[in-house]
Amino acid sequence: AGAETVKRAVQLDAASRFQESLVCYQEGIDLLLQVVKATTDEAKKHRYRQKISEYMTRAEDIKKHIEKEKQDGKYHKQIRIEENATGFGYEKLFHEYLTEIVSEVWVEDPYIRQVHQASKYSLYNFLRFCEMLVKGPCKVKTIHLLTSYDAGSGRSQQISVLEEIKQSLSKYGITLNIDFSSSIHDREIRFNNGWMIKIGRGLDYFKKPQGHFSIGYCDFDLRPCHETTVDVFHTKHTKKM
Repeated sequence: AGAETVKRAVQLDAASRFQESLVCYQEGIDLLLQVVKATTDEAKKHRYRQKISEYMTRAEDIKKHIEKEKQDGKYHKQIRIEENATGFGYEKLFHEYLTEIVSEVWVEDPYIRQVHQASKYSLYNFLRFCEMLVKGPCKVKTIHLLTSYDAGSGRSQQISVLEEIKQSLSKYGITLNIDFSSSIHDREIRFNNGWMIKIGRGLDYFKKPQGHFSIGYCDFDLRPCHETTVDVFHTKHTKKM
């Protein structure tokens, strides 16, 4: 497992996907250290330690490179989610950026509402996103949501659902501030540790499940996605919060 993880790290490194490769290097190093502890052959231990030292050096170099890009305001990572792709649940997509110091989150998405039956899942998607924040490892205290009003008779239900989410979050010590705009167009999510994530389709990039008891209904990692692009920036590269 350790060898496969560092192999993946090297591949991501070669593709200039540095943030992802750093995570894989760190996971791979931890796994290889466990192997060293369990190995009694001194020659093998020596080879493993040499490799671990090489990977640690490269991981440190990548960490410095990422930090410099952040400081220079040049960090930009793009993820392409293909049509019908799976494995892009919110935890997988956001886990790199939800560090323990995250206490405040901004969500701008015009479609956290129920325009018609086919798009009702946007409200559930926002709820699932909030559940991810509750689980941590971040210590979120405030979530700011900026969206647009639903049209016609759907407005009262939209407000009712968002109020229910707000009350539920308050039981976990989290304040949800809700604002509405008739001119909002951009979709972006910002964390107060400096990361900004722009998703072409906003939080609603999952396809409608085939049924309430079909695989992927509960586990978003197993649910097929619509094609979309995810752009990740550090806020020095964009507007200030």
